[in-house]
Amino acid sequence: MHTIEITPLTATIGAEIRGVDLASAPDDPSTMATIEGALYEHLVLFFRDQHLTDAQHVRFAGCFGPFEHHAFAKSHPDFVDMTVLDQITPQNDGGNSWHSDSSFMEQPALGSVLRAVQLPPLGGDTCWASMYAAFDALSPRMQSMLDGLTALHDIIVPLEKAIAGGHSVSANLEEIRRAWPAMEHPVVRRHPVTGRPALYVNNNFTTRILGITKSESDVLLPYLLQHVQRPDFQVRFRWAPGSVAFWDNRVTQHYAVPDYSGHRRIMHRVTLTGERPA
Repeated sequence: MHTIEITPLTATIGAEIRGVDLASAPDDPSTMATIEGALYEHLVLFFRDQHLTDAQHVRFAGCFGPFEHHAFAKSHPDFVDMTVLDQITPQNDGGNSWHSDSSFMEQPALGSVLRAVQLPPLGGDTCWASMYAAFDALSPRMQSMLDGLTALHDIIVPLEKAIAGGHSVSANLEEIRRAWPAMEHPVVRRHPVTGRPALYVNNNFTTRILGITKSESDVLLPYLLQHVQRPDFQVRFRWAPGSVAFWDNRVTQHYAVPDYSGHRRIMHRVTLTGERPA
């Protein structure tokens, strides 16, 4: 049996896991418990040299919860639980903006397992930021004011960008508005396992803070969206063939660096359904 090595990459977020074969890990409850514990502690985990099949990828991710089937993403032709991210013009798809996945949904994603399939010769890194750290860095008075407020999260604007860039299925936006009304979530949510508070607003989906005037929201929301981008909240990962990332979407945001235009980048992602933020 290999010894599992967990190496933190920053003082705030991210760890690299070695000594684990993700293809066989689901057969070992102890290994899976170690991975889950590391996820709660480090928020995003990185695994190298994992040459998984699509079926093995889906099996590993499914051990952590039910699958989320994103209404607007492109599914794998053979695995309905897997999304294919196939990009050549990444500036157009909305991933190059700090965001938390599917916060426009009533039950946003718990997390995702993302695997590199084809990479550009240079570039294409992904950054993650801790929303625990973002909340902790606010003054006590600001924390107190935000705790108890809610905000609206809306799919329409990023969906327009994704459709224009060819990274989402085309759709009638009026029908989507009726089917997917804006959702109200707390500005500060608490992790259902750790209980820690985390800032929960993001640039892709959060449109307004409620409980204050619109003019106050117009000042406060941009400030918070800028605040979450501080480098000391972040970790940056350079992909390589066989790389896999597993992150807790409830208390992180991520940013796909769009510096590889003209080169193809294919990633396979399996996303897990979460609970309603509280």
